Amino acid sequence: MTEQLDDWVSRLADDVIADAKAKETKVVCASGLSPSGPIHLGNLREVMTPHLVADEVRRRGIECEHIISWDDYDRFRKVPDVPGVTSDWEQHIGKPLTSVPPPQGSAASSWAEHFRLQCEQSLAELGIEYRGISQTQQYTSGAYTEQILFAMSQRAEIDKVLDQYRTLGPAKAKQQKLSAEEAAAAAEAEAGSGAAAEDDGSSGTGYYPYKPYCTVCGTDFTTVTAYDDASTDLTYTCRCGHTETVELRSFRQGKLVWKVDWPMRWSYERVLFEPSGVDHQSPGSSYVVGKELAPMFGWERPLGPMYAFVGIKGMAKMSSSKGGVPVAADALQIMEPQLLRWMYARRKPNQAFSIAFDAEIQRMYDEWDSLVVKVANGSGQAGDVAAYTRASSVAHSVLPTTPRPVSYRTLASIVDITTGDQEQLLRIVTSLDPADPVSSVEALRPRLDCVERWVATQMADEDRTVVRSEVAAALESLSDLERSGIRILLEGNDSGLPRLEDAWSLEGLTHQVYAVPKVQRGLAPDQIVKGDKELAAAQRQFFKLLYNLLVDKDTGPRLPTLLLAVGPERVRSLLGG
Repeated sequence: MTEQLDDWVSRLADDVIADAKAKETKVVCASGLSPSGPIHLGNLREVMTPHLVADEVRRRGIECEHIISWDDYDRFRKVPDVPGVTSDWEQHIGKPLTSVPPPQGSAASSWAEHFRLQCEQSLAELGIEYRGISQTQQYTSGAYTEQILFAMSQRAEIDKVLDQYRTLGPAKAKQQKLSAEEAAAAAEAEAGSGAAAEDDGSSGTGYYPYKPYCTVCGTDFTTVTAYDDASTDLTYTCRCGHTETVELRSFRQGKLVWKVDWPMRWSYERVLFEPSGVDHQSPGSSYVVGKELAPMFGWERPLGPMYAFVGIKGMAKMSSSKGGVPVAADALQIMEPQLLRWMYARRKPNQAFSIAFDAEIQRMYDEWDSLVVKVANGSGQAGDVAAYTRASSVAHSVLPTTPRPVSYRTLASIVDITTGDQEQLLRIVTSLDPADPVSSVEALRPRLDCVERWVATQMADEDRTVVRSEVAAALESLSDLERSGIRILLEGNDSGLPRLEDAWSLEGLTHQVYAVPKVQRGLAPDQIVKGDKELAAAQRQFFKLLYNLLVDKDTGPRLPTLLLAVGPERVRSLLGG
């Protein structure tokens, strides 16, 4: 990078770098993910926000590490609605996620690994560089032993801090008003998160910030009944009836409660930046309490903006076909990594937004392609250029791109009409720009792959296009004006409008279909007309006529694209020419 970018990411990076200099430490940005189920697109913001900040720090040539803590030693809280999982999994509630079997048919060794591997593949496609940390490995290896013993020795002080917040209700942070579909996605996303609502260690036997997993049944339905600071002997009872006294210094089957665990890890990893969701930032939540607990472990709560909800457009269709909230892998099936990165980079963390799985994805791609052009010709605004740069590249590399990025909207129409016939598809795409034709279908990938999957899995039935197999009966009863319009479209006119075959390109056909109603009103085909409502209405009526005659609908894909797909001979046949 020779020029510093100007956006919200840069400003957060400025703050983090200043904090690192003050503390005389390297920049560490952190994310925490619980593989308790599918790691959805809302969770992805937990990764993308620190990734973007860490990447900006690296762009400036400053040492920086992004860590992702896999909270795989958390308890299995509930059985989610995911494929390959039945009510039999209820027997595993209360066990560590790494001790729960994976969904049926999975090659993973555990529940946690199944969902972690699914997410890791997507993170690689998105170009996210990080160091993964398994909390199961950390706890069972004894990495946190001294921190656990310290927390137990300070349990009275920790209890005092937590007690200040226990009477506070679970206030909800304000978010923008959500549609019914977005609210459904939010509810499912919140149901998949558990750490924010976890108990803080209080019990009828006193306060203990440590929760053991039973050595007999493997669950955390346990209650600590006694602890000796000198010997570190800890006694607990379990719901299963087991009672045991263990030496905590050498015991490896348990973990700190979340509200203590999180600030402990900030200190252990020397974290300077870690955002969190709404559920962690309400009064009495872990992030708020962590500000007071972190100094006990010799550290400060890191910089951490709250990030807002990520909605899904097309959620109803996704839920009915797969169950649950879409994950990054689902999004990457229908969009290139750059577009998905751009969704997160273009808005501040506290701004909610939606990712489209329905037809709105075409508009998203139109915006992206327009931005690419603006950046290329130097007309983009600073914030837009920054978002583009962060979406298309990371500090040390550029993400792979589609050699010939034909409009997603256009490709979707062509794929739909040709039903995936590659030879036909290439014929049509080549006609889009005869002066610089696409040489092969491979030049359209990976965007084409995304479009094909979107058409196959997400395109609404009512939006699909079927070209008539025979001439419409309505052709015999057209008005004189309608017959005149079709004749001019096919044969041209003396004022410079060519025959249909001679206008056979995307640009040429666009000019042709818009020019016909002009010619019928005595205007020149090239005449620029603004604000003429009658002309606009005439053009709409002409387009409707062509759609009816070609695909038996009032609307459809853009007319020039449709004409290219149908081909000149068949167009003439269906229009009686």
